[in-house]
Amino acid sequence: MTTAPIQLDTYKLGFIGAGKMAESIARGVVQSGVLHPSRISTAHSNPLRRSAFESFGVKVFSQNQQVVEDSDVVIFSVKPQVVKDVVLQLQPLLSKKKLLVSVAAGVKLKDLQTWAGSERFVRVMPNTPAAVGEAATVLFFLCTLFFHCACFCLVMSLGGAATEADGELISKLFGSVGKIWKADEKLFDAITGLSGSGPAYVYIAIEALADGGVAAGLPRELALGLASQTVLGAASMVCQSGKHPGQLKDEVASPGGTTIAGIHELEKDGFRGLLMNAVVAAAKRSREFSN
Repeated sequence: MTTAPIQLDTYKLGFIGAGKMAESIARGVVQSGVLHPSRISTAHSNPLRRSAFESFGVKVFSQNQQVVEDSDVVIFSVKPQVVKDVVLQLQPLLSKKKLLVSVAAGVKLKDLQTWAGSERFVRVMPNTPAAVGEAATVLFFLCTLFFHCACFCLVMSLGGAATEADGELISKLFGSVGKIWKADEKLFDAITGLSGSGPAYVYIAIEALADGGVAAGLPRELALGLASQTVLGAASMVCQSGKHPGQLKDEVASPGGTTIAGIHELEKDGFRGLLMNAVVAAAKRSREFSN
């Protein structure tokens, strides 16, 4: 049977799971103008989570079944530990007319397809900066094709009941909230450790920089604003200059100056090693989920 195309101008998007990740993606999609909030839904019983989505116009049902029935594209954004039970519970409603997407860390595509009884499934790994249009998203499918979008070029794999149009839809959807990379599924655990968990490491770094500013005598609000903008500016320099971060670091660290004195302290305390260990630990945890 030919897979029914999804109408780009009218399709509805549903989130199974109404946590922070789903909220970030939904909010980013709405703010980018890709979808009107009336075309997005989720389900939750907690009043706080309901109001979080309703605050920017998203419909909130009481049951996941209602979300699936109302949606053409269904994103599973539940915890890895429960995704199997959730997909199996909804399986009778997951026809090949619906495009299924998973953002659950450590859950393999072949398992998702088996539980859903449908091969029209896509696995992606976004991170929470989707809410402000700065997500890093990695997509994995199953067979190869090439196509171009305005802001990026992807090598994508599609298989089973998925179509080229499905790939274009997902690229437009997640491309609206940040940048997209393509990678083999075997790399997803490492991607989870770096990109999926990475924002938390950066938040800690911003907090620590702000605390350092306070310790040096700055008012708290000023210190936090300077720390946040400094990290944003540094990241933009890496993304836009094309220079290696080591080169950019050397350009700031003049001989005998303040910056090299600070870098010396970071190196004495193993700053780089700590970050590397954090990524490896998170990747290991993701592999544990997949097993």
